[in-house]
Amino acid sequence: MGAEWTPDVTKLTAFDEDEWARVERAYAGRLVAYVARRIPDVESRDDVVQEVFLGAVRGIATFEERFTFEQYLFGICRNRTIDQMRRRRFVGTGADPDSEDDPGATRIEDLASGDESPSRILRRTDLEGRGRELLEAALARWVQDTWAAGEFTRLMVVEALFRGGWRNRDTWSRFGLRDETAVAGIKFRALKRLRELVARDDASGEIVPSLAQLAEDGDVPLDVAEVWASARVSCPARHWLARSVAGTLEEGPAAFVHFHVDELGCEWCRANRDDLTARSGDALEPFLESIRASTARLLRSRGDLGTGGAGAKL
Repeated sequence: MGAEWTPDVTKLTAFDEDEWARVERAYAGRLVAYVARRIPDVESRDDVVQEVFLGAVRGIATFEERFTFEQYLFGICRNRTIDQMRRRRFVGTGADPDSEDDPGATRIEDLASGDESPSRILRRTDLEGRGRELLEAALARWVQDTWAAGEFTRLMVVEALFRGGWRNRDTWSRFGLRDETAVAGIKFRALKRLRELVARDDASGEIVPSLAQLAEDGDVPLDVAEVWASARVSCPARHWLARSVAGTLEEGPAAFVHFHVDELGCEWCRANRDDLTARSGDALEPFLESIRASTARLLRSRGDLGTGGAGAKL
């Protein structure tokens, strides 16, 4: 399976109906799969997905290109799903990603100073935004380089520590390492490389030290685990998940996909895999027609506003 199609955001911003229809066909199945794991009622589930596409149309002007379009849609989907669950008083949304006092967290000063210890990061105003971008980019580059090198055990260990919050003693036996010292060595080298990547991209030379100072002052609301998960830095591309479903992945990538999806429970990749597993011809077509009807009305109303009500064809 080749590289996945990505929409033309310029066309989407211009409210191009054909491009939005392609978006709906490409992404509806995985959004349905995501919502279905949390909301069993089909009518409510479909309402959520329909509202996701409407929300995407309304917010497309604010789309940030440092994110993928799938991240944009899934972010809206997560919020709409939580809203629906609250309205219907569903429970069981999982662990709070913002919980405090995690003894296994990696702090921003670990990236700045090189001290060996796990994972807490970032901050509050302008520094937070820039610092987060630097951290996302460094984590993504580290993951890509490690994948390209075929170091899948290393990748799983670091994801377990940084994203999963695993302790050294729980990690070495799961991955067949010698002992906790081996885990500590992998973590140390990963932190060292992340510091190098962040420092390389910090043109001002001020972001990392400033974030480290904020960390020492106790004003660090975001952590590495949250950034790793929300930025989806280790999520395999959809074609890797398709090969996993087909059973054609080599041993290393297959082991990582299994760990990432089934053990760490990545909700986005589960939704993609569920969609790939459940696909059966035109099963979604009636739902897609309903989505198209509602989004088309919104697109035309937005297009009319942009042309002073002239009703130009989109």
